Amino acid sequence: MRYIRCLCVILSVLAATPSGAARITVYAAASLQTALDRVAADWAGATGDTVIPVYDGSARLARQIVAGAPADIYISASPEWMDFAEAQGAVAADTRRDILGNTLVLIAPANRVLTDPLANLAAGLDDRPLAMGNVDTVPAGIYGKAALTSLGQWDAVAPRVVQTGNVRVALALVALGEAGLGIVYASDARVEPRVRIVATFAADSHPPIIYPAALTAEANPAARAFLDYLTTPPAQAVFVAEGFTGAPE
Repeated sequence: MRYIRCLCVILSVLAATPSGAARITVYAAASLQTALDRVAADWAGATGDTVIPVYDGSARLARQIVAGAPADIYISASPEWMDFAEAQGAVAADTRRDILGNTLVLIAPANRVLTDPLANLAAGLDDRPLAMGNVDTVPAGIYGKAALTSLGQWDAVAPRVVQTGNVRVALALVALGEAGLGIVYASDARVEPRVRIVATFAADSHPPIIYPAALTAEANPAARAFLDYLTTPPAQAVFVAEGFTGAPE
């Protein structure tokens, strides 16, 4: 019965796709890259559509969409930047939905072994910086600063923080050994074998990590079907397999 229900959902989504292949441009938070590439490839294989993901920090993408960038769908790593785009009339508010969640983690180069690093984060850095997204604009950085503040660690490590334009840059700095520790999402850590998770931040130490998605105000009509597909069981299974949590209830 579950299989039949899933099949019906997929068929209904495919039926909503206009005849003829379409080009769908998705502006998506950098943390989605690996998973969304897989989901987009599955959709393209089933429909013939071309899905073109553009990845960057949620803030940069929102500002580009507001400025008129030719996106069909926007997926943010935080509700706040979707709120910004919606307030500017850049997304269709009635299409907005929360599609995913995530977990915030502390990472280190794969060859480092640390015991309880959250007890004294500054000591765990050794002589290298802490890499994280910009704490004013990048959702992972905003969540990270909130988590460190709740632990009483922010003031001690703030002078040693390297702030990046998106979470994948922070991941790369740790993978390359340029940073001693980094704060990223669990989904990011999963795709980089040169890093390891050394701690997980409690969910109540930072605002909930929620990924809202919406059509832009000028979206290609074919984009609605792909947006709907993102919350179907097959797409959600890909996201969960890549380290995300499922769509919030």
